[in-house]
Amino acid sequence: MIYVKLFLSFLQVGLFSVGGGYAAMPLIQNQVVELNPWLTMQEFTDLITIAEMTPGPIAINSATFVGIRIAGILGAVVATLGCIFPSLILVSLLAYVYYRYKSLSALQSVLASLRPAVVALIASAGLSILLQVLFAGETVALEHLNAVGLALFAAALFALRKFKLNPILVMSLCGVGSLVLGVCLG
Repeated sequence: MIYVKLFLSFLQVGLFSVGGGYAAMPLIQNQVVELNPWLTMQEFTDLITIAEMTPGPIAINSATFVGIRIAGILGAVVATLGCIFPSLILVSLLAYVYYRYKSLSALQSVLASLRPAVVALIASAGLSILLQVLFAGETVALEHLNAVGLALFAAALFALRKFKLNPILVMSLCGVGSLVLGVCLG
Protein backbone atom coordinates (compact mmCIF):
# COMPACT_ATOMS: atom_id res chain seq x y z
CA MET A 1 0.00 0.00 0.00
CA ILE A 2 2.86 2.41 0.82
CA TYR A 3 4.28 1.91 -2.67
CA VAL A 4 0.99 2.92 -4.28
CA LYS A 5 0.81 6.01 -2.04
CA LEU A 6 4.40 6.96 -2.90
CA PHE A 7 3.76 6.49 -6.61
CA LEU A 8 0.52 8.48 -6.60
CA SER A 9 1.95 11.27 -4.44
CA PHE A 10 4.92 11.81 -6.70
CA LEU A 11 2.79 11.29 -9.80
CA GLN A 12 0.88 14.40 -8.70
CA VAL A 13 4.16 16.25 -8.23
CA GLY A 14 5.27 15.21 -11.72
CA LEU A 15 1.93 16.20 -13.26
CA PHE A 16 1.55 19.60 -11.66
CA SER A 17 5.07 20.92 -11.13
CA VAL A 18 5.32 23.19 -14.13
CA GLY A 19 8.27 25.54 -13.94
CA GLY A 20 11.10 23.36 -12.73
CA GLY A 21 12.33 21.87 -9.49
CA TYR A 22 11.88 24.92 -7.30
CA ALA A 23 8.26 25.18 -8.40
CA ALA A 24 7.81 21.56 -7.30
CA MET A 25 9.01 22.17 -3.74
CA PRO A 26 5.64 23.40 -2.38
CA LEU A 27 3.93 20.42 -4.01
CA ILE A 28 6.42 18.00 -2.51
CA GLN A 29 6.07 19.67 0.88
CA ASN A 30 2.30 19.34 0.66
CA GLN A 31 2.57 15.64 -0.21
CA VAL A 32 5.27 14.53 2.24
CA VAL A 33 4.72 16.83 5.24
CA GLU A 34 1.04 17.73 5.24
CA LEU A 35 -1.05 15.12 3.38
CA ASN A 36 1.15 12.13 4.19
CA PRO A 37 3.16 12.90 7.33
CA TRP A 38 6.21 11.00 6.13
CA LEU A 39 8.63 13.78 7.08
CA THR A 40 8.72 16.55 9.65
CA MET A 41 9.27 20.11 8.47
CA GLN A 42 12.89 19.93 9.70
CA GLU A 43 13.46 16.72 7.72
CA PHE A 44 11.89 18.35 4.67
CA THR A 45 14.27 21.30 5.00
CA ASP A 46 17.17 18.85 5.17
CA LEU A 47 15.74 17.06 2.12
CA ILE A 48 15.75 20.31 0.11
CA THR A 49 19.38 20.92 1.07
CA ILE A 50 20.43 17.43 0.01
CA ALA A 51 18.37 17.55 -3.19
CA GLU A 52 20.00 20.85 -4.18
CA MET A 53 23.52 19.58 -3.48
CA THR A 54 23.08 16.34 -5.39
CA PRO A 55 23.48 16.28 -9.17
CA GLY A 56 20.21 16.01 -11.06
CA PRO A 57 16.76 17.56 -10.99
CA ILE A 58 15.62 18.63 -7.54
CA ALA A 59 12.15 17.07 -7.79
CA ILE A 60 13.54 13.69 -8.83
CA ASN A 61 16.22 13.79 -6.12
CA SER A 62 13.53 14.63 -3.58
CA ALA A 63 11.33 11.77 -4.75
CA THR A 64 14.24 9.36 -4.52
CA PHE A 65 15.22 10.51 -1.02
CA VAL A 66 11.65 10.42 0.30
CA GLY A 67 11.10 7.00 -1.24
CA ILE A 68 14.25 5.54 0.28
CA ARG A 69 13.43 7.09 3.67
CA ILE A 70 9.89 5.71 3.70
CA ALA A 71 10.20 2.32 1.97
CA GLY A 72 13.82 1.55 1.16
CA ILE A 73 15.29 0.99 -2.29
CA LEU A 74 12.00 -0.17 -3.82
CA GLY A 75 10.31 2.93 -2.39
CA ALA A 76 12.96 5.12 -4.02
CA VAL A 77 12.38 3.45 -7.38
CA VAL A 78 8.58 3.73 -7.09
CA ALA A 79 8.63 7.40 -5.99
CA THR A 80 11.11 8.32 -8.72
CA LEU A 81 9.04 6.54 -11.37
CA GLY A 82 5.94 8.36 -10.14
CA CYS A 83 7.73 11.69 -10.49
CA ILE A 84 9.06 11.06 -14.02
CA PHE A 85 6.09 9.13 -15.42
CA PRO A 86 4.09 12.17 -16.66
CA SER A 87 7.15 13.62 -18.41
CA LEU A 88 7.99 10.23 -19.89
CA ILE A 89 4.51 9.90 -21.39
CA LEU A 90 4.43 13.49 -22.67
CA VAL A 91 7.86 13.31 -24.30
CA SER A 92 7.03 9.93 -25.84
CA LEU A 93 3.83 11.33 -27.33
CA LEU A 94 5.62 14.40 -28.66
CA ALA A 95 8.34 12.21 -30.19
CA TYR A 96 5.71 10.04 -31.85
CA VAL A 97 3.89 13.07 -33.26
CA TYR A 98 7.15 14.59 -34.45
CA TYR A 99 8.36 11.45 -36.22
CA ARG A 100 4.95 10.83 -37.71
CA TYR A 101 4.48 14.36 -39.05
CA LYS A 102 8.04 15.70 -39.38
CA SER A 103 7.72 16.06 -43.13
CA LEU A 104 4.74 18.40 -42.88
CA SER A 105 5.67 21.93 -43.80
CA ALA A 106 3.38 23.35 -41.08
CA LEU A 107 5.31 21.49 -38.37
CA GLN A 108 8.63 22.59 -39.84
CA SER A 109 7.38 26.18 -39.90
CA VAL A 110 6.40 26.01 -36.23
CA LEU A 111 9.77 24.55 -35.27
CA ALA A 112 11.62 27.12 -37.38
CA SER A 113 9.71 29.93 -35.67
CA LEU A 114 10.66 28.55 -32.24
CA ARG A 115 14.40 28.50 -32.98
CA PRO A 116 14.93 32.27 -32.55
CA ALA A 117 13.09 32.19 -29.23
CA VAL A 118 15.27 29.34 -27.98
CA VAL A 119 18.41 31.15 -29.12
CA ALA A 120 17.22 34.32 -27.37
CA LEU A 121 16.55 32.46 -24.12
CA ILE A 122 19.99 30.83 -24.19
CA ALA A 123 21.64 34.15 -25.05
CA SER A 124 19.76 35.88 -22.23
CA ALA A 125 20.93 33.29 -19.70
CA GLY A 126 24.50 33.54 -21.01
CA LEU A 127 24.46 37.32 -20.85
CA SER A 128 23.16 37.37 -17.29
CA ILE A 129 25.92 34.93 -16.24
CA LEU A 130 28.53 37.03 -18.05
CA LEU A 131 27.33 40.21 -16.33
CA GLN A 132 27.41 38.43 -12.97
CA VAL A 133 31.03 37.39 -13.60
CA LEU A 134 32.18 40.73 -14.97
CA PHE A 135 30.44 42.96 -12.44
CA ALA A 136 29.84 40.62 -9.45
CA GLY A 137 26.22 41.67 -9.08
CA GLU A 138 27.12 45.35 -8.89
CA THR A 139 25.85 47.99 -11.24
CA VAL A 140 27.26 47.78 -14.73
CA ALA A 141 29.96 50.43 -14.48
CA LEU A 142 33.63 50.51 -15.39
CA GLU A 143 34.78 50.83 -11.76
CA HIS A 144 33.05 47.50 -10.90
CA LEU A 145 34.58 45.60 -13.82
CA ASN A 146 36.30 42.33 -12.88
CA ALA A 147 39.41 42.42 -15.08
CA VAL A 148 40.33 38.79 -14.30
CA GLY A 149 36.83 37.66 -15.30
CA LEU A 150 37.02 39.68 -18.51
CA ALA A 151 40.45 38.24 -19.38
CA LEU A 152 39.31 34.68 -18.70
CA PHE A 153 36.15 35.21 -20.75
CA ALA A 154 38.16 36.58 -23.69
CA ALA A 155 40.68 33.73 -23.46
CA ALA A 156 37.91 31.13 -23.26
CA LEU A 157 36.05 32.63 -26.22
CA PHE A 158 39.26 32.72 -28.25
CA ALA A 159 40.16 29.11 -27.33
CA LEU A 160 36.68 27.86 -28.18
CA ARG A 161 36.42 29.68 -31.52
CA LYS A 162 40.00 29.43 -32.78
CA PHE A 163 41.09 26.01 -31.55
CA LYS A 164 37.68 24.31 -31.17
CA LEU A 165 38.64 23.01 -27.72
CA ASN A 166 36.30 20.94 -25.60
CA PRO A 167 34.03 23.36 -23.63
CA ILE A 168 34.37 21.34 -20.43
CA LEU A 169 38.16 21.55 -20.68
CA VAL A 170 37.94 25.31 -21.27
CA MET A 171 35.62 25.77 -18.27
CA SER A 172 37.95 23.71 -16.09
CA LEU A 173 40.96 25.72 -17.22
CA CYS A 174 39.08 28.96 -16.50
CA GLY A 175 38.26 27.71 -13.01
CA VAL A 176 41.90 26.83 -12.35
CA GLY A 177 43.02 30.13 -13.87
CA SER A 178 40.59 32.07 -11.71
CA LEU A 179 41.76 30.24 -8.60
CA VAL A 180 45.45 30.80 -9.40
CA LEU A 181 44.95 34.46 -10.31
CA GLY A 182 42.75 35.01 -7.26
CA VAL A 183 45.46 33.62 -4.97
CA CYS A 184 48.26 35.51 -6.72
CA LEU A 185 46.43 38.84 -6.96
CA GLY A 186 44.33 38.57 -3.82
